[in-house]
Amino acid sequence: MAWDVFSIIGTIAFAISGAIVAMEEEYDLFGVYLLGIVTAFGGGAIRNLLIGLPVSTLWSQEMMFQIAIAAITIFFLVPHHLIKHWNRWGNFTDAIGLSAFAIQGAMYAVSLELPLSAVIVAAVLTGSGGGIVRDLLARRKPIVLRDEIYAVWAAGAGVIIGLELFTGDLFLYMLFIAITSLRVLSYMKHWKLPVRTLKKDVEKPSVVISTNKKAHR
Repeated sequence: MAWDVFSIIGTIAFAISGAIVAMEEEYDLFGVYLLGIVTAFGGGAIRNLLIGLPVSTLWSQEMMFQIAIAAITIFFLVPHHLIKHWNRWGNFTDAIGLSAFAIQGAMYAVSLELPLSAVIVAAVLTGSGGGIVRDLLARRKPIVLRDEIYAVWAAGAGVIIGLELFTGDLFLYMLFIAITSLRVLSYMKHWKLPVRTLKKDVEKPSVVISTNKKAHR
């Protein structure tokens, strides 16, 4: 039951997230649908590649594709004044998609009896892979590599699920709420990981303006 719920939630959230980015970049209708679909299913495709499953398994999710298309269509038709704060909508739907797909990816890896490291990677890639592809297609620096803490929360979900310390749908729903809340707090409070740059400050030569009267003769 939890697997289906997270699949639906993640698909809707990331489809809308991709549509928001496409509309922000002023893509046409086809671009909106394309970016929404890629965002919703890109993470799962990348995960399948890395854990040895054929990407073609995505085509068996016909219902999920229909849900994604319906979500994009509804969002595209929503009156502009209702989504004037699109940046907040985008951040929130992205947080929901990250949490739902990170948990789903970890559950998938556990069901295949993969080691903990693979469970963590599956959680991170499923949760953030679609967003990475979305940002690259929109010619943006992937959000997972900048700004506030992002993929760390997906990795945390992978660790918790991979260790199998807790089981049951209720626990998974509580974990979903926790990961979503932490991601929302990350961008609201601007929580960031340490950054070290190799760029050196270039000292600009100072310009001295002479006040000597002879200089004006």
